[in-house]
Amino acid sequence: MLGAIGLILPAITGIATWLTVAAASGLVIVMASAAIFHASHREYSNIGMNVVLLLLTVLVIVGRLTFAPLA
Repeated sequence: MLGAIGLILPAITGIATWLTVAAASGLVIVMASAAIFHASHREYSNIGMNVVLLLLTVLVIVGRLTFAPLA
């Protein structure tokens, strides 16, 4: 929940917009760790959602750094 707030709130308020990229980077680390955790426990059906969320957060990072920077 806090990760989602970290992605949205800086863009809405215009204050410390670099926090959007920082929050997305944190979520990439969390999703990669979650995928590794599920793989180590042989819960392969749960890895798909982790990969989708990881790719979405990478898209946010790339988008905010190159295509549509906030600052």
